[in-house]
Amino acid sequence: MAKFEYDESGGTSLYFLVSFYVLFLIPFTYYLWPSKEKKEDPEKLRKQCHCDACEDKRESLTEPAAGATFKNALRWFILVVAWIIFIAIAIKASQVERDHIEYDPFEILQIDRGASDREIKRQYRILSLKYHPDKEGGDPDMFMRIAKAHAALTDEESRKNWEEHGNPDGPQATQFGIALPAWIVDQNNSVWVLAAYILAFIVILPIGVGTWWYRSIRYNAEEILMDTTQLFLHYIYKTPGMNLKRVMMILSGAFEFRKSHNSQVVQRPSDNEELPPLLKEFSSDIGLKNKEQPFCQPYSVKARILLYAHLARNDLPPKTLDQDRLLIVQKCPVLVQEMVNSANQITAWAKYQRGPGVNKIPQLTTVENIMKLSPMIVQATKEKTSLMQLPHFTEDTLRICQSKKRNVKNIQQFARLKDSDRRHIFRNLYDPQYQDVLNVCAAMPVIDSSITFKVIDDEDTNTITAGSLVTATVTLKRSSLEINYDEGNTLPNGIPGKETVKETVVQEEEVKQSESPVASKKKQPDWATGKKKKKAVLAKQQKSKKGGKKNKAAGNENKEKEEEKEKEDEKDEGNRVEEVSKNSESEAESDIEDDRKDEASDGNSDADVESDDEQWEELQAGIPRKEKVLEGRSKESHEVHCPYHPDVKQEWWWVYIADRKYLKFITAPTMVYDLTDEKEIQLQFPAPPKGTYQYTLCVRSDSYLDCDHLKLFKLDVGEAKKVVESHPQWEDSEEEEREEDDSAVSDSSDGGITESDDDDDDE
Repeated sequence: MAKFEYDESGGTSLYFLVSFYVLFLIPFTYYLWPSKEKKEDPEKLRKQCHCDACEDKRESLTEPAAGATFKNALRWFILVVAWIIFIAIAIKASQVERDHIEYDPFEILQIDRGASDREIKRQYRILSLKYHPDKEGGDPDMFMRIAKAHAALTDEESRKNWEEHGNPDGPQATQFGIALPAWIVDQNNSVWVLAAYILAFIVILPIGVGTWWYRSIRYNAEEILMDTTQLFLHYIYKTPGMNLKRVMMILSGAFEFRKSHNSQVVQRPSDNEELPPLLKEFSSDIGLKNKEQPFCQPYSVKARILLYAHLARNDLPPKTLDQDRLLIVQKCPVLVQEMVNSANQITAWAKYQRGPGVNKIPQLTTVENIMKLSPMIVQATKEKTSLMQLPHFTEDTLRICQSKKRNVKNIQQFARLKDSDRRHIFRNLYDPQYQDVLNVCAAMPVIDSSITFKVIDDEDTNTITAGSLVTATVTLKRSSLEINYDEGNTLPNGIPGKETVKETVVQEEEVKQSESPVASKKKQPDWATGKKKKKAVLAKQQKSKKGGKKNKAAGNENKEKEEEKEKEDEKDEGNRVEEVSKNSESEAESDIEDDRKDEASDGNSDADVESDDEQWEELQAGIPRKEKVLEGRSKESHEVHCPYHPDVKQEWWWVYIADRKYLKFITAPTMVYDLTDEKEIQLQFPAPPKGTYQYTLCVRSDSYLDCDHLKLFKLDVGEAKKVVESHPQWEDSEEEEREEDDSAVSDSSDGGITESDDDDDDE
């Protein structure tokens, strides 16, 4: 029989409280414990830019935000108090006395365990007289314990029970102590306990879950407001063809910039004084006459003004409009990605519907204009002024580069300039500042790609037929931009100059052509130096020819004498060798034949093994590999030089296949987040009808201008395969089914005959 008792002393409840408290204390401490600062890579520190904008950004990222010091102090205070409470509870639990005490009759009678029966009886008389209830100072409870102890030691049955069960009365009921204080189940406190349960499980818990659910359904997986996604879908579907100005207007309508949807947005009275000058400056781009909702609302107009001011790199009031600009620019890259995803959804929906919505498919130029907006905002410059991505570039420097004399329009052309010309452009810069320009330019990404096509679900994977599902495996390789330096020149930090990759390749080809005999015959003199140089070259060639003829005549006589001596020696040696060779020829021939047979057999076996291995590798390569579900998708690649963007930005890339002739997508744009050195991705699309098509593999950056990669390729599509209506395996299965049916019919007919015979016999 089990008897349950509540812990009135509170000892057991303290053990439970300590165990339960530790379960929350350890992860809570791990969460609040401050993380160690990461050590910067020395190479990265050496190559980082030191322009004014980059220094201001690093200072803003490293300095504690408003209230960060108070938060850190509060965090340490909470941790210290939590651990002090734990230590106090643990100490109190360790000092609680145990309720269960082992029954010992010798201890009660105050005698040794080796005492005799006579000594036990004598001690019993003494103690019973002392604690008898009828006497003064007697103790009834102690008297009962003494009598029970005397019986346990003198009575045989009681002594046996004590030795076997630990109690003279025999086995007792099992008692369990519940680790709850008695006041919780006390009848006087029942109302308060019930009220606490109602408050916790009926009020607080539903409110907490409802608040979390209401907030979560407002955002999608990328933490974009669902209202913003619906806005993008509506206006991209409404206007399939958009220029950059229209894209900027739709972006400014995002509800992340609205006070009612985002608590971080601040509305200041000073906006009425600070915004009108900017509105006047960008009045042609803002579009105040547009009455579409929500683009005519104040928050959207303010967002457009600040975005255009950001692209123009205007100086804004640091504590008001500049803070609003940073908030808007911080959200823009993710919002641009959401716009691209919305265009993909509309395209997929229109293709599957195949109705009037096909005319509403976003154009290729529209989506690419959306993509262009992301690097423009990250770099705070326009498409035509992409050189402003480099540090220490000003409008005067840009004007010099884009002049007719140099005609440098992008960073690649700037990198191919001679170092002396580049240094002349930045002649007003110090060497460390010029080194910043070179370091940032050398860190610009260069993309190379290769693409292969296969039909994975088909037996002939390399043949593409109309209607088949084509899998394009794209391998992207990321490298840094090579800068052209003058020969013998050194950088300001002492690093020797290097030639560009293109120039070195051209030099190697020229060397190979000069070393080849065909090229030496076809090599012609340089006519650019004039007639004098031509005559000198011809005279040298004639002298060399004459000297060559004399040397050839003298050398021919010596060669004839040496050849005669060699022939005589060979005759003598030939006679000696003939005798030995005749005896060994037969043995050698037999050995050679055996070796050839062995080699042929080994070659066949090796070829079979290699072919099996190749087939297995091809099969494994064709299986699409999915990322592990539990592993998060990495979004770290290379840090972007973007001093006007508030956060540390990583390089991300859109990859897709397009038909630029008809301005349509072949595959939906896929975002690649972790292109560090090399990355392999798969794009799938249905094969078009029979013919030869020219598509373009497009790789576009969301962080840099002038770094996009376009690669043309041809796709040959064959005629669709005929549907197989008959197959030997199917014919065999049909014959087997017919045989089974015939056997079943015969069995049933045989059974009917026997039954009729039996009936006749019975009659």
